Amino acid sequence: MSAGRGGRRGFALLPLLLVAVVLAILWWQRHRLLSPIGTFLDNGEAPRKADVALVLAGGWQGERVLKAGELAREGYVPYVLLSGPSSYYEQPECNYEIPFAVQRGLKAEWFQCAPNRATSTEEEARAMIAELERRGVKKCLVVSVRTHMRRARMLFNEVKPAGMELHFVAAADRSYRLEDWYRTRQGKKAVLLEWLKLATTPLGL
Repeated sequence: MSAGRGGRRGFALLPLLLVAVVLAILWWQRHRLLSPIGTFLDNGEAPRKADVALVLAGGWQGERVLKAGELAREGYVPYVLLSGPSSYYEQPECNYEIPFAVQRGLKAEWFQCAPNRATSTEEEARAMIAELERRGVKKCLVVSVRTHMRRARMLFNEVKPAGMELHFVAAADRSYRLEDWYRTRQGKKAVLLEWLKLATTPLGL
């Protein structure tokens, strides 16, 4: 009787053992499984000569404006246009970006502010495409953070006119590597929130 009970207990523990093995394999392969969830969001491209670089709003750590400033310094664009929704105490975001960039060695004359009332990337795309058309821009480098690339490309390409050429250049987040997004709190928040926005954009949310 005791041998039979022992055999039944061993059989009952088999599923738990299989679960433990599967979990161990998933943990061992976590980078291979999780990294693509983050890097899928970045479909940016190499910079090229253009009429202007457009910096999208929301770069709280300055990575976007610094990346665009590098493009101007390296001769890819003659100047940088900063999207400036009034998100800081009713002041355009770009009012703070330019001094930030100058403090880090970039020239103030490389930057121009474009205030707007956008509250989403979709609204920003419409506002900034209209501004680019007003300026007669034919080729533009759109600069945003890596996690925002895919959604920004989708929304801007939906509203751009046929004669305008857009290329999307990614800035790396300063607080985490997108390839290792799952290792930090900042990376988890950024990637999961962007996936939520990507999924709900077709619903107008």
